[in-house]
Amino acid sequence: MRLDAGLVFLSDSRTNAGVDQVSTARKMQVYEHPGERMMVLMTAGNLSISQSIRELLGSHVGTSGFTIWTAPGMYEAARIVGEVVRLVHARDAKALAEFGIDFNVGMIFGGQVRGEPCRLFQVYSAGNFIESHNQASYFQIGEAKYGKPIIDRVVSPSTPLDEAAKCALISMDSTLRSNVSVGLPLDLLVYENNALAVTQFATIDEDNQYFRMIRRTWGQQLKSIFEGIDAPVWNAASDTTGNVLSSANARSQPMRAPLPSTLEPGTQPAVPLQTLAQQFRDGQQ
Repeated sequence: MRLDAGLVFLSDSRTNAGVDQVSTARKMQVYEHPGERMMVLMTAGNLSISQSIRELLGSHVGTSGFTIWTAPGMYEAARIVGEVVRLVHARDAKALAEFGIDFNVGMIFGGQVRGEPCRLFQVYSAGNFIESHNQASYFQIGEAKYGKPIIDRVVSPSTPLDEAAKCALISMDSTLRSNVSVGLPLDLLVYENNALAVTQFATIDEDNQYFRMIRRTWGQQLKSIFEGIDAPVWNAASDTTGNVLSSANARSQPMRAPLPSTLEPGTQPAVPLQTLAQQFRDGQQ
């Protein structure tokens, strides 16, 4: 999340959701030069590809002559990340394809270089990227659909960092609840504008007190809110007000398949051919 107050990053660590094989690997990498720059890379997709990218990124010299440690701004640093993605693709994609493996990787890259504001990018498998803006102030990669609604309803650029961190954890809890491919522990990093160093960081497992409270309280509050919403009123009279789902004069009907002519009222169902043959053999006709 890119906010007026800074940045919030959250990643899980599950890399395999097989029934009898679940492995973990951290997906967040920090590139920090205190007082000069603080950058974070989070990855999703094929683990071998993302590990190769992280390994090369720290020392890769881009075509511009910069590394991520010397890039004059976050845009140039993001461009270097894209170069490394294409470098790994050129090296490995063909061999992976021969074994039926797609070149599948997604990244979130963000941070701050001294002298410019915080910036946040989403980098794709082709090495191209997009940047967040006030109308779309967050990115999600990996298994994103379950945790998206809470962020859409709560987070805006003016959201305080602690509130955004809380929202991110609730969003992740919703994903953990619904999808086995996402799992603990989590890495949570909060960065305050112009700190140029990691502001707050926590690794969160099943014993973390705050996350356990989040999981318990969020479930209880959701159930309480749900139970407090009135049931719908069906086929209401025309003068009924409040919570009307359908009215008696609305004449709304479902789309029905036509009834077979043999089943229409007043018609006799056809006698199956097998029954006629049986009757003839038995001398009944």
